[in-house]
Amino acid sequence: MAINRSALLCAGDPNIQQYSRMAADLEKQELEAPEGVASPQLYGQLLAIYLLQNDLPNAKYLWKRIPRNIKEENPELGKIWVVGQKLWQCHSSVYLALEEDWPDHIKPILSAIVDITRSRALRLIAKAYSSISVEKVASFLGMSAEDCVEGLSSLGWEVDAACKIVKPKSMESKSED
Repeated sequence: MAINRSALLCAGDPNIQQYSRMAADLEKQELEAPEGVASPQLYGQLLAIYLLQNDLPNAKYLWKRIPRNIKEENPELGKIWVVGQKLWQCHSSVYLALEEDWPDHIKPILSAIVDITRSRALRLIAKAYSSISVEKVASFLGMSAEDCVEGLSSLGWEVDAACKIVKPKSMESKSED
């Protein structure tokens, strides 16, 4: 599991903009749904997009307004919400929660959440630390230490393998930190 430089998403990324347009469309569909109840697929996609956008308050309110019977009949909604809870808590176990076998209609969104969460973590580490242990970075990124060293080296970060210390390289600032 390497760090994919091209997958480090930002607010200006066309994929993020595409998901923003999709969220607006899904919100409209939810409002226009018969009897005010949308499909489980719509709820799942919208919830996942809110998480991708790091819009945790809207994700929480959406979760609260999804009818209980839809949550019970569609366990993937609960699993998406577990991802949201982990993101809210800034917990590195979010990567474990994202390793589910997701349905096709939400799989690309949740895959993008992995990439953007790692991207945010890398930028925050670069801002906060002049040096940090490989183990700590690996934990923040949800990766093995070996994969972390390989990925950070490919990003130009200085890695002292003997001391197991990383010296972060300054990264461009993005709006979703």
